[in-house]
Amino acid sequence: QLQLVESGGGLVQPGGSLRLSCAASGNNVDYYAIGWFRQAPGKEREVVSCISPASTRINYTDSVKGRFTVSRDNAKNTVYLQMNGLEPAGTAVYYCAGRFGAYCRADMTNWGQGTQVTVSS
Repeated sequence: QLQLVESGGGLVQPGGSLRLSCAASGNNVDYYAIGWFRQAPGKEREVVSCISPASTRINYTDSVKGRFTVSRDNAKNTVYLQMNGLEPAGTAVYYCAGRFGAYCRADMTNWGQGTQVTVSS
């Protein structure tokens, strides 16, 4: 079973940067696609980015393209989300989630507890 723990959230000014980390543990971590999702107050959860097990497939939602970068270090069982140019609309709880195989789907099977990102001056 895959366990995921996010870290790196916090308060940042508009235009600032944060790097989120998702530490994974369990069996066959290298075979899981990992997605980053976020949920803002009063809104539905949305996918932000997804990275396949070998980092050969990477996707971003349109609103973060060019500002966010996802990467993974399988030797450390950690997935990162580098967020630059943060906007107040990026205020949300950010979650990482895993699914066995190459693709992220709506039915991700394993979820972390989330980390709060607040973008405010």
